[in-house]
Amino acid sequence: MLLDAGLDEANKGTAAWNPISAVMQPGLNVVVKPNWVTHHNASGAGWECLVTHPSLLDVLCRYVLKARPRRLIIGDAPVQGCDFAQLMAVTRTADILARLPSGATTIEVKDFRLVTLDEAAHRTSRASDSRTEADYVRFDLGADSLLEPITSGDAPFRVTMYDPRALDDTHAPGRHQYLVARELIEADVVFNVPKLKTHKKAGVTGALKNLVGINGHKAFLPHHRRGGSERGGDAYAGHSMWKAFAEGAYDVANRLAGGRTKDALFRSAALLERAGAGGDPQSGVEGSWYGNDTVWRMSLDLQRLLRYGRVDGSMSDAPARAIITVTDAIIAGQGEGPLAPTPCELGLITLGTSPAAVEWLHAGLMGFDPRRIPIIAHAFDDVRFPLGPCAPGDIVVRNGGDRLTVDAACRAFGARLAPPSGWRGHCERDVDADQNADTRTPRIQS
Repeated sequence: MLLDAGLDEANKGTAAWNPISAVMQPGLNVVVKPNWVTHHNASGAGWECLVTHPSLLDVLCRYVLKARPRRLIIGDAPVQGCDFAQLMAVTRTADILARLPSGATTIEVKDFRLVTLDEAAHRTSRASDSRTEADYVRFDLGADSLLEPITSGDAPFRVTMYDPRALDDTHAPGRHQYLVARELIEADVVFNVPKLKTHKKAGVTGALKNLVGINGHKAFLPHHRRGGSERGGDAYAGHSMWKAFAEGAYDVANRLAGGRTKDALFRSAALLERAGAGGDPQSGVEGSWYGNDTVWRMSLDLQRLLRYGRVDGSMSDAPARAIITVTDAIIAGQGEGPLAPTPCELGLITLGTSPAAVEWLHAGLMGFDPRRIPIIAHAFDDVRFPLGPCAPGDIVVRNGGDRLTVDAACRAFGARLAPPSGWRGHCERDVDADQNADTRTPRIQS
């Protein structure tokens, strides 16, 4: 893949070949940002389709170290309830990264979360032992946020497992704040290394959605708006009295720090949610459907912050750092991702400097139409602090020395992955095809 990208062409085939030297000089700060969303796949299908595989991180980091950076940080902010130590142990990521040849480079593996959730102690929130707010850069995109057009007190922003008062403080008309790990903003080069998966709220998670993990506290991250689509929200389609009651119960529970009362309220809210679901276990109140008009806006805001953000919390007119996306699509995740995916062996790795272009290709490789997935379609919008610079029609795929169109690459190497249930019939390239599972064995690139 690195050869196909034409990196360090002059030294190709020699011991001096160092592809990363084409994008960075010695002495820089580098961050590798994998997908470490959580320690347990809720589908029971294992972690290989859940998180970035450590073997890919191992090889990529060794190439980075050949370029002699001053500091290399490998880190992510998983979901609040992730057991980070267990994730590192189960996947053997800690052991593999501990064997990296550091030389003069400082290497650190970091959990970027400011707050975690202790499920064993009645959902009690706990502050990090190793991080304070000084370890983050607080940004306010204000009216430039993609969330601004849908900001309203009538349908407030929500994340089902977080205190709604925090979102009211960080996201309001003219105010849209994010808390980005300082390591990312101090970096000269960032390698975004996602696991390619389906996503119940965004449709697809890969080059674009993976940057949610640069934000240290999920209470800064709107995932949907309270209420059904008939009442101005996007948590679910239509309107449901039972779901509205469930949302109210979740809000009360999330205002509590923890304890048995919070547990009881969560159980009650879950019962109300199921009552409103009408037998469909995926028809909940968390915005897990194709009508979610919030999560893509938040995700693309974070893309813009990483691309243009400065350490003083302001935004530069030009890109502030190099960002390269290397995606683990060897065993992709399908179905109810990102937390309960099942595996599909695509057998692919992708590399690109435009996350929008990379994700456009990813959607096609999964059997989806990127024009029908807002996080991808809107990544090409002409806005302040754009993600550009290309248009979908300009994308060229290189493989084995060949230049391919996106359609040709998808025909050669793609498959038809099962979409999340809330997106079925609304994201596929051919909605008349079987939408419940893979329809053929994907071709694997050797």
